[in-house]
Amino acid sequence: MRADLHAHTTYSDGSPLPEMCRAAEAAGLDAVGFTDHCIVVDDDFGRRERYRLVETYERRREAIERFRPRTDLTVYDAAEVSYVADAEAETAEFLAAAGFDYTIGSVHFAGEYDYTTAAGYADASEAERRAAVERYYDAVVAAVESGLFDVLGHLDLPERMAALRGHARREDYERVAAALSDSSTVPEINAGRVHDSLGRVHPDPAMLDCFRDRGVRFVLGTDSHSPAEVERRVPALREVVDEHGVPLAEFEPAAVVR
Repeated sequence: MRADLHAHTTYSDGSPLPEMCRAAEAAGLDAVGFTDHCIVVDDDFGRRERYRLVETYERRREAIERFRPRTDLTVYDAAEVSYVADAEAETAEFLAAAGFDYTIGSVHFAGEYDYTTAAGYADASEAERRAAVERYYDAVVAAVESGLFDVLGHLDLPERMAALRGHARREDYERVAAALSDSSTVPEINAGRVHDSLGRVHPDPAMLDCFRDRGVRFVLGTDSHSPAEVERRVPALREVVDEHGVPLAEFEPAAVVR
């Protein structure tokens, strides 16, 4: 593992950029991509009010450019963008103007469903929980097919919540794998909950054969918000790659002047 392509700074819900870079260096990485949360349009769950990279990405870019001469790392100026089905045109316009080195597309909410909190699912029936998960995978496939993103983020996010865990079916993973096989979008192996509630990476390693069978390759992201998470998750990702023989993509973001 030479690059962590998914990390957060104080420009969303992470830690100071210099501290994150020092942790990446200590973990033996050659490159790190800062992918702060970016929501282009207002949403029903108030997430855009919390994550305002649309307004602050130029300031963050200046901070990255100032820091690059101080590190041997390649530092990517990227973004984790929430996919919203009815805002594809606005998202495309913003991304073209912003000119990030690359973008991660993630589904955090879809329709009436918010996949970042378990609050709405505690009293839901099994059928309602399955409907929420099925809607999630509909949105993931649409995000891939939109062609907006370079990387697909944590592609089985509902597994993070106990109430929704286990409601995904093999056919859901197969649908995502089929969409990725016809796309230039590359999925990530995401370590965001490997030491927490989930105890494994995204996607479920038991489903990796769905992707292998279609020739899909992966990039690696710790999804870290603190230096300590970088230091713990990089070794975990390396272990998963070795243990499961994860096929890795030759992913080269846009050229970076350092």
